[in-house]
Amino acid sequence: MLLRILFIFLVAFSGMAQEPVSVLIDSLANISSEAEKSRISVSIASQLKNDDWDRALYYLNIAEKSAVNSGSEEVIAKYYNAAGDLFFSKDALDIALKYYLKAYDYYQNQPSNDTSITLEQNLAVTYGRIKEPEKARFFFKKLYGYAEKEKDTVLLAKILNNLGTSYLNSQVDSASYFYKRSEKLLKKVPGETYLKAYLNGNLGRVYFLKDSLQKAEKHFTLATSYIEKNTNQRSQSKGWIYNSVATYYEKINQLDSAIVYATKANKALTESKFSFENQAALQTLYKNYLEKKDYKNAAEYFQKYDQVRDSLNIEEKTANVEKIKIEQEYKTKEEIRDLKEGKQRFRNYIILLILLAGLLLLGILLVRFRNKLRNTKLEKQLAIAKQKELDSNLQLKNKELIGKAMVEIHRTEIIEEILQDLKEVKRKAAKKETQQAIDYIAKRLKRDTNSNIWEEFEMRFEQVHESFYKNLSKKHPDLTSKDKRLCALLKLNLTSKEIAQITGQSSKSIENARTRLRKKLEITHSDVELSAYLSSFGQ
Repeated sequence: MLLRILFIFLVAFSGMAQEPVSVLIDSLANISSEAEKSRISVSIASQLKNDDWDRALYYLNIAEKSAVNSGSEEVIAKYYNAAGDLFFSKDALDIALKYYLKAYDYYQNQPSNDTSITLEQNLAVTYGRIKEPEKARFFFKKLYGYAEKEKDTVLLAKILNNLGTSYLNSQVDSASYFYKRSEKLLKKVPGETYLKAYLNGNLGRVYFLKDSLQKAEKHFTLATSYIEKNTNQRSQSKGWIYNSVATYYEKINQLDSAIVYATKANKALTESKFSFENQAALQTLYKNYLEKKDYKNAAEYFQKYDQVRDSLNIEEKTANVEKIKIEQEYKTKEEIRDLKEGKQRFRNYIILLILLAGLLLLGILLVRFRNKLRNTKLEKQLAIAKQKELDSNLQLKNKELIGKAMVEIHRTEIIEEILQDLKEVKRKAAKKETQQAIDYIAKRLKRDTNSNIWEEFEMRFEQVHESFYKNLSKKHPDLTSKDKRLCALLKLNLTSKEIAQITGQSSKSIENARTRLRKKLEITHSDVELSAYLSSFGQ
């Protein structure tokens, strides 16, 4: 009986104004807002919970999906809170607690408001119902802090009463402490007979447990006087208080007083005939009449007690079956959800592995590409270095060729000077033999100058520029030896003056020869430099 009256607070159900289910279902089909869909679906589930639990669960699932799709933490928290209320109403307290705690994860980080305070109240009640008083006290103490800020004396008194009740079976002194604080507050408040009746009933039980029978009777008397003053007192409240007083008198062996209050409890519970409070009242009556050896009344009340007990057992069994069904459905739903989440996690792992494998492959390809790029770069650098070396060697050999040509130029110039000097000597010579000797020497000098110079030069040139003459003759087969000789000298980037000195011709003759050569090479009307064109025929 203690658990049935542990808390005065009632769980406040959230939801929209009650409209016919059919109207709500029609409106659900026309709503695009996911948050609104969740709210309407919760309301439909709330209205169907007693008549069609399966449909209620169907709409509760819709509410959950819509809340998640909304992407709003607040909407999801509201869904969890409403789902907790729904399962609480079916007495599936463990499931209700899970949903309340999920909602609390969001609201505990938000500024306090009516919804969060109501949620903490529901958590306190739920923890009390499942026999976890310490956690219930945690939330009642938080509620006490809110009530203290609001300076709500009545609410503070209710919370203190509830805190006292949470200690009643374990720490009587602590229970007494909170009850007395509540009593002190209520002395300042007129009315509130309902709360005062409860509080004095609790104080009566405290003093009875402490063997202070006089004080216990005083508070039980006050409790009954308060409920009799309040004509609007609920039958369950009256029944509980009368039963508490009857139990007290039964334990101190005042059987007549016990029968009086048990009779009052039975009468107050006429509308709640088949209830645990009425069962307790009928049990007290038949036991006390039996103790007094009034077998007629004892038999009458036992028959009534037995009828109520059987009815409650059937109802309790039905409720337990429904509760088990609800818990099983919830368990199945959670298992399906876990299975789906497991599959999703497995898919995610596969995707992650594929991504990792792809990244690994990409990394390998990147390393190979970098190595290839590095090798290509090294090869390019090596080729450039090799080409530079070749160019350097070519330039060196060209310099040798040019040097050789310049030596020949210098030798030719010297011979020319000698020939000029010989002419002067011949002109001044008187004897004919002397003149003939000078002519002989001059002819030999001229012959030696033109003998092997070009043969040696062309031999060396072909050693350096192996494919030049071959490629040149292939494209221009009509070129003469002199033309090829001029091409070789131009290939070495020699000027017309330098070529004239080598060949013993005038610069003008060389310029004319260059013009004729351009014509033969068919580049007369081109802007291409002659030396650049000749360079295209290779080394």
